[in-house]
Amino acid sequence: MREYNFFVYLMASRRNGTLYCGVTNDLLRRVVEHREGTAEGFTSKYGVSRLVWFEQHSDIKEAILREKRIKKWNREWKVGLIEAVNLDWRDLAVDLGLEPSPGVIPAKAGIQTGPGGDVQQNGSPPSRG
Repeated sequence: MREYNFFVYLMASRRNGTLYCGVTNDLLRRVVEHREGTAEGFTSKYGVSRLVWFEQHSDIKEAILREKRIKKWNREWKVGLIEAVNLDWRDLAVDLGLEPSPGVIPAKAGIQTGPGGDVQQNGSPPSRG
């Protein structure tokens, strides 16, 4: 009997940004689709391109049920799920072999340190990113 792998996953636009929950049988392909905008709709519209959490299932019915339950959760619970395994909101797709997403802005973008270590802001306010 052939063994199947299904994944429930959470994508984010940035740390504490917009979240998206999905299910797939090919996690890397799906992340690439989100990153390249070929997965039209919500993730493309809101720039959701960072894989921040996933879990593997062998039964598609279990995976779909888990995805539906997570989608009904409030934001605080989803953030807790992410931060239980990925406190820094790293792009986990990099750990799986993908290049860093070009849409991911470094956490300290737009901030420069002046003489004496004083932080000086350039441009718009820094995001929590």
